[in-house]
Amino acid sequence: MVTIRWQSGQNFAHAIEDQKVFIYLRKLKGILPLDESSDRIDRNPVSFGDLRGWISALREAEELAEFDQEVDWDTELGTIVRMAQGTGAGPAFLFKNIKDYNTSESVCREVFTNGQGSYSRLAMMFGLKPDTPIRDMVKMCRYIFKERIPPRTVPTGPVKDNIITGRDIDLFKFPIPKWNRGDGGRYVNTYSACVTKDPGSGVHNVGIYRGMALDQANIGVLLWRAQGWGTHYAKHMARADEMPVAFVIGWEPTMGFTAGSPVPRDVSEYEVMGAIRGEPVELVDCETVPLQVPASAEIVIEGWISTDPQTFRPEGPYAEFTGYYATEQTPKHVARVTAITHRDKPIFRGALEGAVPGSYGENHIMSSIQRSATAWNALESAGVPGVTDVFGMPIQAGINVAVQINQTYRGQAKQVAAALWGNSASHVRYKHVFVVDQDIDVHDYGAIDWALAWRFNAGEDDLIVFPSTWGAGLDPSVRARDSNVHLFGTGKWHRVLFDCTINLDYEPDEQGRRWPPTVHPSKEDQDKARTRWEELGLDKWSKGIL
Repeated sequence: MVTIRWQSGQNFAHAIEDQKVFIYLRKLKGILPLDESSDRIDRNPVSFGDLRGWISALREAEELAEFDQEVDWDTELGTIVRMAQGTGAGPAFLFKNIKDYNTSESVCREVFTNGQGSYSRLAMMFGLKPDTPIRDMVKMCRYIFKERIPPRTVPTGPVKDNIITGRDIDLFKFPIPKWNRGDGGRYVNTYSACVTKDPGSGVHNVGIYRGMALDQANIGVLLWRAQGWGTHYAKHMARADEMPVAFVIGWEPTMGFTAGSPVPRDVSEYEVMGAIRGEPVELVDCETVPLQVPASAEIVIEGWISTDPQTFRPEGPYAEFTGYYATEQTPKHVARVTAITHRDKPIFRGALEGAVPGSYGENHIMSSIQRSATAWNALESAGVPGVTDVFGMPIQAGINVAVQINQTYRGQAKQVAAALWGNSASHVRYKHVFVVDQDIDVHDYGAIDWALAWRFNAGEDDLIVFPSTWGAGLDPSVRARDSNVHLFGTGKWHRVLFDCTINLDYEPDEQGRRWPPTVHPSKEDQDKARTRWEELGLDKWSKGIL
């Protein structure tokens, strides 16, 4: 929440206890519209229609690299993407000549990936200008997650062009990459939307979870009870029946973005997708499971997941989002495929997981927006005042999050951490929380590091450890036993707050300062220096960053 400054300049933020009154007063004063926050970003929602419409838009925007040369699905494709994707500057990739899948008889001949691996492409998805600042996308995303446009059911669609059942089912008719040399197999679910339904309420969940093709008709999946579909699985387990599932491969970019976001359990991601694209998602009924999927998807794999542990089969290893291999090969849940439907000449959609310094892709770019917006909303809903910016750097996908606040009372940073760690979105995020003052840019690692060096004092209660909470079972810093999600349902994290704000517990000096002034030049001195910038020949080197 941004601090009120009335026209008189008087700051009333610390005098108002009730946040609802705080917002209402802002509205009356004309600082906020009566129906929404002034942080809201104007946009023009875009419906691309399907994956092909999205690819065409990327081609027109010169955001797409297309390859006619033959590329091997076995490790080479993934290696090329890993080396070329960079840190948000690389293009989307369309591989049009895949080894073993380039004959006229091939069912599927193309692989598309990294479609959302840059902020400019995320801006396109949102209907924003490509150069929209990251902080504006975070602010905009906060409100998108609260909006809903329900889907509508249609009788059929292009995804029904081909319907495969029974003995004709063969996952390997599709160019599923072996993304990394150390992977245990070919991962069909890397960017698939995994659709399940609450057996009680009937609300669809759409998530992204990994899945390895075990053979022609079975997929080993990573399923945790703390996940969205894990909640559905637990209910089917209580009923001792199988859980229906559909894996949607290739549709508009809103599907992957929303499926990877922590949408509330009682809300279908289809409704949020509709809000982003500005139109309802058109859904069709599946052939062999009681679920609905986008009518213009490229490929849909239908199946059932047994709740009987005797059906589990080994899955893994896999190069995970942490940038490390999940090295274990352990028995996992199995999706038994009962049908595959696909368009004519479908395009396979996948994603290369795992970030390392110098190379990270779409999951991490998206997470930096999704998880930052969700954290900000969690703080607002908990009534934490004075939040002015939130960001989790893409390299670690929001595991660490920095929160900028207008600090008006002692202990405010601890309130930030408590609100985040108590929110359901913290399951696999917000392990380390950095809270900084308004003069620290949360999008600048250097600024955060400076605040950590000179405003953080572990001996003054600036370091808070919250031990033995739930967390990501994939974290390599966690002991193997504590990562056993089958035994515990989730991983185990010891969370940490780094309070890098100016300590209000310190006694002010004679001038009322608790901290010495920084060496920033005054505005007057900066303006004077800038008038000589060109004369001094500095314009070709720098515009002056202050």
